[in-house]
Amino acid sequence: MPADLAVIGLGPYGLPLAQAAVAAGIPTVGYATGPEAGSLSPAELRRMRSTGFRLSTDPAQLGRVRTAVICAPTPRGADGELDLGQVEAAARTLAGRLRPHTTVILESPVLPGTTEELLRPILERGSGLRAGRDFHLAYSPSRTDPGGRDHTPAPRVIGGLTPACTESAATFYGRLTDKVVRARGLREAETVRLLETNFRHVNIALVNEMAVVCHELGVDLWDVIRCAETKPSGFQAFRPGPGVGGHGVPQDLTGHASRGLRMVELAQQVNERMPHYVVQRAAALLNEHGKSARGARVLLLGVTYKADLADQQGAPAHEIAVRLMELGASVSYHDPHLPAWHVLDRPVPRADSLYEAAAAADLTLLLQPHRTYDLQGLSVKAQLLLDTRGATPTGAAHRL
Repeated sequence: MPADLAVIGLGPYGLPLAQAAVAAGIPTVGYATGPEAGSLSPAELRRMRSTGFRLSTDPAQLGRVRTAVICAPTPRGADGELDLGQVEAAARTLAGRLRPHTTVILESPVLPGTTEELLRPILERGSGLRAGRDFHLAYSPSRTDPGGRDHTPAPRVIGGLTPACTESAATFYGRLTDKVVRARGLREAETVRLLETNFRHVNIALVNEMAVVCHELGVDLWDVIRCAETKPSGFQAFRPGPGVGGHGVPQDLTGHASRGLRMVELAQQVNERMPHYVVQRAAALLNEHGKSARGARVLLLGVTYKADLADQQGAPAHEIAVRLMELGASVSYHDPHLPAWHVLDRPVPRADSLYEAAAAADLTLLLQPHRTYDLQGLSVKAQLLLDTRGATPTGAAHRL
């Protein structure tokens, strides 16, 4: 069966799109831009193939579809900017096979102006076609919620190079969701992604700072949030944690606009300090119980960036482990999603029996409350438990 859709990049953005497309009955070809295709388990791949999906390493397949969506990852580079290397490579691969009347959509996280200023020239040079005349070009910010329990398709925002481009992209996404929102253009749609990502990071930074201050004041922040979220309007609950991971990279626009987003820059500083604060709290708890961090046995529970996922992108557990090791602690870990974990290129010992390990550890640090954890039982077994997520029953553990 010929494919209607090509998803280029099968990581955190492309894989959910491919899964949604085949669930909607759209024959789809997946083209990997890197090793991220390995996140498909054999069982998942079999299920998707039975409903119209196929993996391909043949670029010629990209020239046989009506819609091509570029979902390549854009991680933060060493300079702090988004690395667009995989997006450029995907665009060059597609450009050589691009046919007239194809709709090309970019979903990768990018800064405003990228679709028109970077993607468009690559596609036009490589294909000899003109965007807006010979093929449609649009941007739609990915709205995936990895590991989320609500599987209702999120409304999709579409911004095209021309009104006709917007409508073509809207027609495609209309097959996946009941609500399509049309932005004025490419830059507006790109800026939606920027606002949504920065909103998350700024609000997490606020509650992270509140966590530090409330601990000093002897105030239970978790109870404060529980009460505040009953407000029917004007408040959205965010919760503190040991740091912020994930693939959504905040951007303060420094170097891209005459005035950067100062609040985003401050939020990044606050969030980046959280692993250090967690280690400080851990060392202080050990001291309060007559133990030193040097030589202490510390068990880290849940070292992925989000509960119930195997994804380690930006997870604060790595820095926490490094800082604990620098203090001389003996670090081990448990995570049902990671059979092996390396820090500083060295394997970290994995606890086989969770509750025996918690009972033997001088301190247990809960970093991600995976659903498989019996937190009540864990709080009973652990000698000393620091809960960085407020997931344990009230009074059962020390909280961040």
